[in-house]
Amino acid sequence: MSVGIPLHPNAHLQWASRVQYFEQLREKVGSLPEVVSAGISTNATPPSSGSDMRFEIYGQSQLQDQQARTNFVNSEYFPVLHIPLAAGRFWTHDEIIRGARLAVVNQTLAHRYWPHGEAVGQQIRVPGLKAQPPYFIDVAGSDGWMQIMGVVSDVPDDGLGKPVKPAIYLPYSVQMGMWTAILVRSRGEPQAILRAVRAKVHEVDPDQQVDGLTRDLEEFITSRPEWVGARLTMILLGAFSVLALALSAFGLYSVVSHVVAQRTNEFGIRMALGAQRGEVLRLVLRSTAVTVGCGLAIGLALSYALSSVLASRAVALGIQTSGDPRIIAGVILILGGAAGAACLVPARRASSIDPMTALRSE
Repeated sequence: MSVGIPLHPNAHLQWASRVQYFEQLREKVGSLPEVVSAGISTNATPPSSGSDMRFEIYGQSQLQDQQARTNFVNSEYFPVLHIPLAAGRFWTHDEIIRGARLAVVNQTLAHRYWPHGEAVGQQIRVPGLKAQPPYFIDVAGSDGWMQIMGVVSDVPDDGLGKPVKPAIYLPYSVQMGMWTAILVRSRGEPQAILRAVRAKVHEVDPDQQVDGLTRDLEEFITSRPEWVGARLTMILLGAFSVLALALSAFGLYSVVSHVVAQRTNEFGIRMALGAQRGEVLRLVLRSTAVTVGCGLAIGLALSYALSSVLASRAVALGIQTSGDPRIIAGVILILGGAAGAACLVPARRASSIDPMTALRSE
């Protein structure tokens, strides 16, 4: 959960005092036995995080619309949200508390401006970072050049339904506003430890309070309109898919059963000429397996082609997709089972009747 902690206008007006206060908050909350990890985020709670700010790249021409989502966090922010490190490293605690001018960027920014993978070690600057006490207290030289020390994987930063934007992560101590948030990953339900978190905040500064609208991140995300709409769409698609599969299975059973039943006269001739019951069953199963196998192969090819089209559309929207072979295997088993039952039942019935009766069948 993200626990918002607003600062009073006259509280911690000096840079060192505010850094120390934020660090004490993180340490106190992180010391709770129910807490797995705790990080600091002043404006970087997903799925809409960061502020769009213009940035510059050392040695490259500057574009007027060159913007990135600028986030102010600490090193624990990334493991709390399970954001993996793709290259380089995170800040150390000493670098955080001294406001080191070191940046971390996401893969979208790194691939866009350094497509050959040399983002780590480059320099960028955010010229819009200006101190505005008491609302924004910056470290000296916050608008200067900063070295990129790490690259992290992309996460949604402009909502759930939009592509990921280029993002820059800076130590929260570079610019501290009148608001911060402690991101808490707990061993149980986050809301269950909210009272304990409030008590720890009160220990650090009795005059400060926790924001009253604290919600766990899962509840916040699942209440977003994009999530609700996508979930409804997926439920409808799932229901129609199950219906289509059921119709396919019943239709396949009916067609195969009818075709096999029409061969009753053929079975009578074969049995009159000495064919055994098992031979008749194998003949029916073999011929049906060839036909159904060809249909399944064509269906798999069409399914793969359609999945590729849908996946390309999803990637264009910034959505990660992954195929599940268990679904394909399940569909093959259901349709194959329906076809097997469809040919087995009438074939067994035809092979069990008297050959003379089968010969007179029309």
